[in-house]
Amino acid sequence: MRRTLSFLAVILSAVLLIAGCAVFQKNEMVPGEAVGQQITSPMLTPTPTEPVRQSLTGVVCAYNDETFSLALSDGSVVVFARPAKEEESCIFLDNTVTVEYSGRLEEGIVPAALSGEKKTRAAIRAGEILRQMTLEEQVGQLFIARCPAAQAAAKAAEYSLGGYILFKRDFTDKSASKVQAEIQSYQAAAKLPMLIGVDEEGGTVNRVSSNPQLRKTPFLSPQELYRQGGWEGIQKDTVEKCDLLQSLGINLNLAPVCDVSVNEKDYMYKRSFGQDAQTTAFYIKTVVEQMHSARMGSALKHFPGYGNNADTHTGMSIDKRPYETFVQEDFLPFSAGIEAGAGAVLVSHNIVECMDASAPASLSKNVHRILREELGFAGVIMTDDLYMDAIKKYTGDREAAVAAVLAGNDMLCCTDFEKQIPAVLEAVQGGIIERRQIAQAAERVLIWKIELGILS
Repeated sequence: MRRTLSFLAVILSAVLLIAGCAVFQKNEMVPGEAVGQQITSPMLTPTPTEPVRQSLTGVVCAYNDETFSLALSDGSVVVFARPAKEEESCIFLDNTVTVEYSGRLEEGIVPAALSGEKKTRAAIRAGEILRQMTLEEQVGQLFIARCPAAQAAAKAAEYSLGGYILFKRDFTDKSASKVQAEIQSYQAAAKLPMLIGVDEEGGTVNRVSSNPQLRKTPFLSPQELYRQGGWEGIQKDTVEKCDLLQSLGINLNLAPVCDVSVNEKDYMYKRSFGQDAQTTAFYIKTVVEQMHSARMGSALKHFPGYGNNADTHTGMSIDKRPYETFVQEDFLPFSAGIEAGAGAVLVSHNIVECMDASAPASLSKNVHRILREELGFAGVIMTDDLYMDAIKKYTGDREAAVAAVLAGNDMLCCTDFEKQIPAVLEAVQGGIIERRQIAQAAERVLIWKIELGILS
């Protein structure tokens, strides 16, 4: 009994001791607190969570200035608000776009991000115009023709020509107002505004300034300009050329000459800058930048570089130089012009053996591949005049036009467009030329026109 009582006493004491400790801890004061003050735990600010992003991929089927519609694979269509960001450049018809968004998917929701193939506004607009054009109209845009002596306005409309090239005969003994009126008549007749081009290089090639009614004295050659006025003289001359040509209604100068020539005996020497490749490249950069800022069309010529070759106006010319020469010298001025914003590159009729021993450069797929892939040119590639003897001796008129398109040219400089346009149309209809290739070439021409401000 005593043992039992003693055991119970021990247990009771232990219980009381534990309880007392608990009470003591509960009533223990925190230093600095008053007696009776209620102790509270500090409030924790909840960490905001980023809304979960979701994504949809579809095809742009409609758009306006405020919204765009995305057609999904299940057949449904979702309308999004159009963001005012550079990324909206991927919003054009038939383009596949991925839209990221947060929150509930509702009509008019603003995308958190857009991704897809991007195009400039000029390219988007060109695509819109292209979809409204017939095959005949698209083919017509590929031709920049020698302006006919008669019925030029009517033929521009009939064939939907991309442009006219004017020669000395189109300016001889004419006042500025007469030239302006004739060019305006071509533009008024055309369904789409035309490129009106001219070779106004200075020196031996002056179509406009050879007429004293249009300029008191002809423009000097690039070499003479540099001797007299240095780089400042080159710039001033370019500005004056642009002003004069644009005042007449001309929007394309088939210049500058990019060919590297330091030998006075070379056929191209007098038309070239007459300096080494690097100096010529700086000259091209200076001229093209000024033309680009004035929104005057330029065409770098004569790709891949004329070198010391003979005149292709009168016959075939075969270039036997190694490819390294072109990479180290001839390509430099063209690359400088491309970087400066040139809209077109004109390809020569020389047979360049290291690139294609079987065809003139203007009709060579490999030469065009080099220009696109190795020099990174995305603009308009045009032929030299297909009427030149170098082409006539290689192939006939009709065949030349088809071969030029197949090679990768976007524009064909020609005289016999009334024969060559039907030939190209027949080649498309017969499956020789893919319709897609015609559309791509016409689109590049339209983009160029939009960038020059002659087509809105």
